Amino acid sequence: MKPSPASGASVGKPAWIVPLAVVVVGMFMSTLDTSIVNVAIPTMQQQFGVSTDSIQWVSTAYTLCLGVVVPTSAWLGERIGLKRLYVISLLMFSAFSALCGMAGDLNSMIFYRILQAIPGGVIPVTCLTILYKMVPREKIGAAMGLYGLGIVVAPGVGPTLGGYLVEYVDWRLIFYINVPVGVLGAIAAMAILPRFPGVAGRHFDLPGFVCIAVALFSLLLASSEGTVWGWTGYRVLMLAALSASTLALFVVIELQSKEPLLNVRVFRHWQYVNSVILVSIISIGLFAVLFYVPNFLQEGQQLTPFNTGLVLFPQAMVMMVMMPMAGRIYDWIGARWPAIIGLALAGGGTLLLTKINIDLTRPELIGWMCIRAAGIGLAMMPIMTGGLSVLPASLTSAGSAFNTIAQRVSSALGLALLTALSTAQQAQFMADRSSLLQSQGPAIDPRIFAMEQQGPTGLISLWQELQTEVSAQTYSNLFLVAGLLTLAGIGLAIFLRNGKAAGGGSEPVEIG
Repeated sequence: MKPSPASGASVGKPAWIVPLAVVVVGMFMSTLDTSIVNVAIPTMQQQFGVSTDSIQWVSTAYTLCLGVVVPTSAWLGERIGLKRLYVISLLMFSAFSALCGMAGDLNSMIFYRILQAIPGGVIPVTCLTILYKMVPREKIGAAMGLYGLGIVVAPGVGPTLGGYLVEYVDWRLIFYINVPVGVLGAIAAMAILPRFPGVAGRHFDLPGFVCIAVALFSLLLASSEGTVWGWTGYRVLMLAALSASTLALFVVIELQSKEPLLNVRVFRHWQYVNSVILVSIISIGLFAVLFYVPNFLQEGQQLTPFNTGLVLFPQAMVMMVMMPMAGRIYDWIGARWPAIIGLALAGGGTLLLTKINIDLTRPELIGWMCIRAAGIGLAMMPIMTGGLSVLPASLTSAGSAFNTIAQRVSSALGLALLTALSTAQQAQFMADRSSLLQSQGPAIDPRIFAMEQQGPTGLISLWQELQTEVSAQTYSNLFLVAGLLTLAGIGLAIFLRNGKAAGGGSEPVEIG
């Protein structure tokens, strides 16, 4: 008799391809929203008439709510069933996206973004768990290659689509576009996805939830506001201490609970721990480039949002091609060599970005970013798949949740630390450069004298040029840090499993 999907066994090959496509659509939509909104932030600020610090809460509130919601996703999936949870999440995401599009002021926008983050945090974990329950183990690499389109390609496509909508149509469409996609995705899920029944009477671990929610909320808030409050300020230090203590308490509670919210025993499996670390390293580099390159193009080279998106678009296409190929390569030879080669390409491409300057041509920048993209597309899914594949079926949901948490936290924390480094270096570089530009005396720079003759306009032009050069030098150093960190991951990638993916039944190696 053919096993049912609900029992945890995999369905046959013809049965999982189309359902997987439905899952990828939901994952793509939820991930796209994280990058597409950033393009519209300046326009929202102008329309709502608020400060830069205030408008940033449109993104910050969403991130903080994700940190609270993601840990509950595994419990919800087991309690009410994965298929039902996925459909409900898509419909809620569509409804709250529509509310975001109708927001009339900043306060309502922040409130609706918090609501939107509730299903937005549930969807990624649910999608990944469905995939592992639905796809045969010997085909998991190919399936994860397709699934990865939602994780990596969506952030690359977001700036292009968002830039076009903001520049030529209306910024509110970045939210309204989710409505038809979500509704159609929910209808397709109800018709196509197999049924995964929940576990009746599943106890909710309230103490564990409170601890992990406080830990993630505190950490994400500290990383979001560290630049404004000061990284050594008492608020940031208190939040960091609160995060560390509640996280330690969470581990103690989960180890003693009969029905833990998230089973921390997943971290007894070295291959899984290794993959989480490597995915976090890749996420830091990915989102750092997706944040700083658009900033430089718009502020330094004065490109419009849409043209900036067009510069970023080729790398998304490279990842779109590489992801499915990487999945098949994983099924043939395992995770080690795709990860090593991919990290080498991604690190090398990031180091090429250290050449960034005001006169940088678009073909040069696109070429360097495509090298990075090829590496990320080759390494990301084999690493993640190799880690999750060693977990027993009973730990798949917890592994999926911790994977999502690691990606969110590492990208937010890495970006915050790089931004702190950027702020400090920009101030230092500006002071150093400014001291060289004497405005009087025998050592006066001829350019300053000539521009002084032009009046205030000439001096403003020189100041803007100085700011652009300082930004380029700062970003160059940030890419150096991100590139070296990525290359350092090769040392961990050596310990990933090699050889053809097993069809299941092998005993995972545990720590201790």
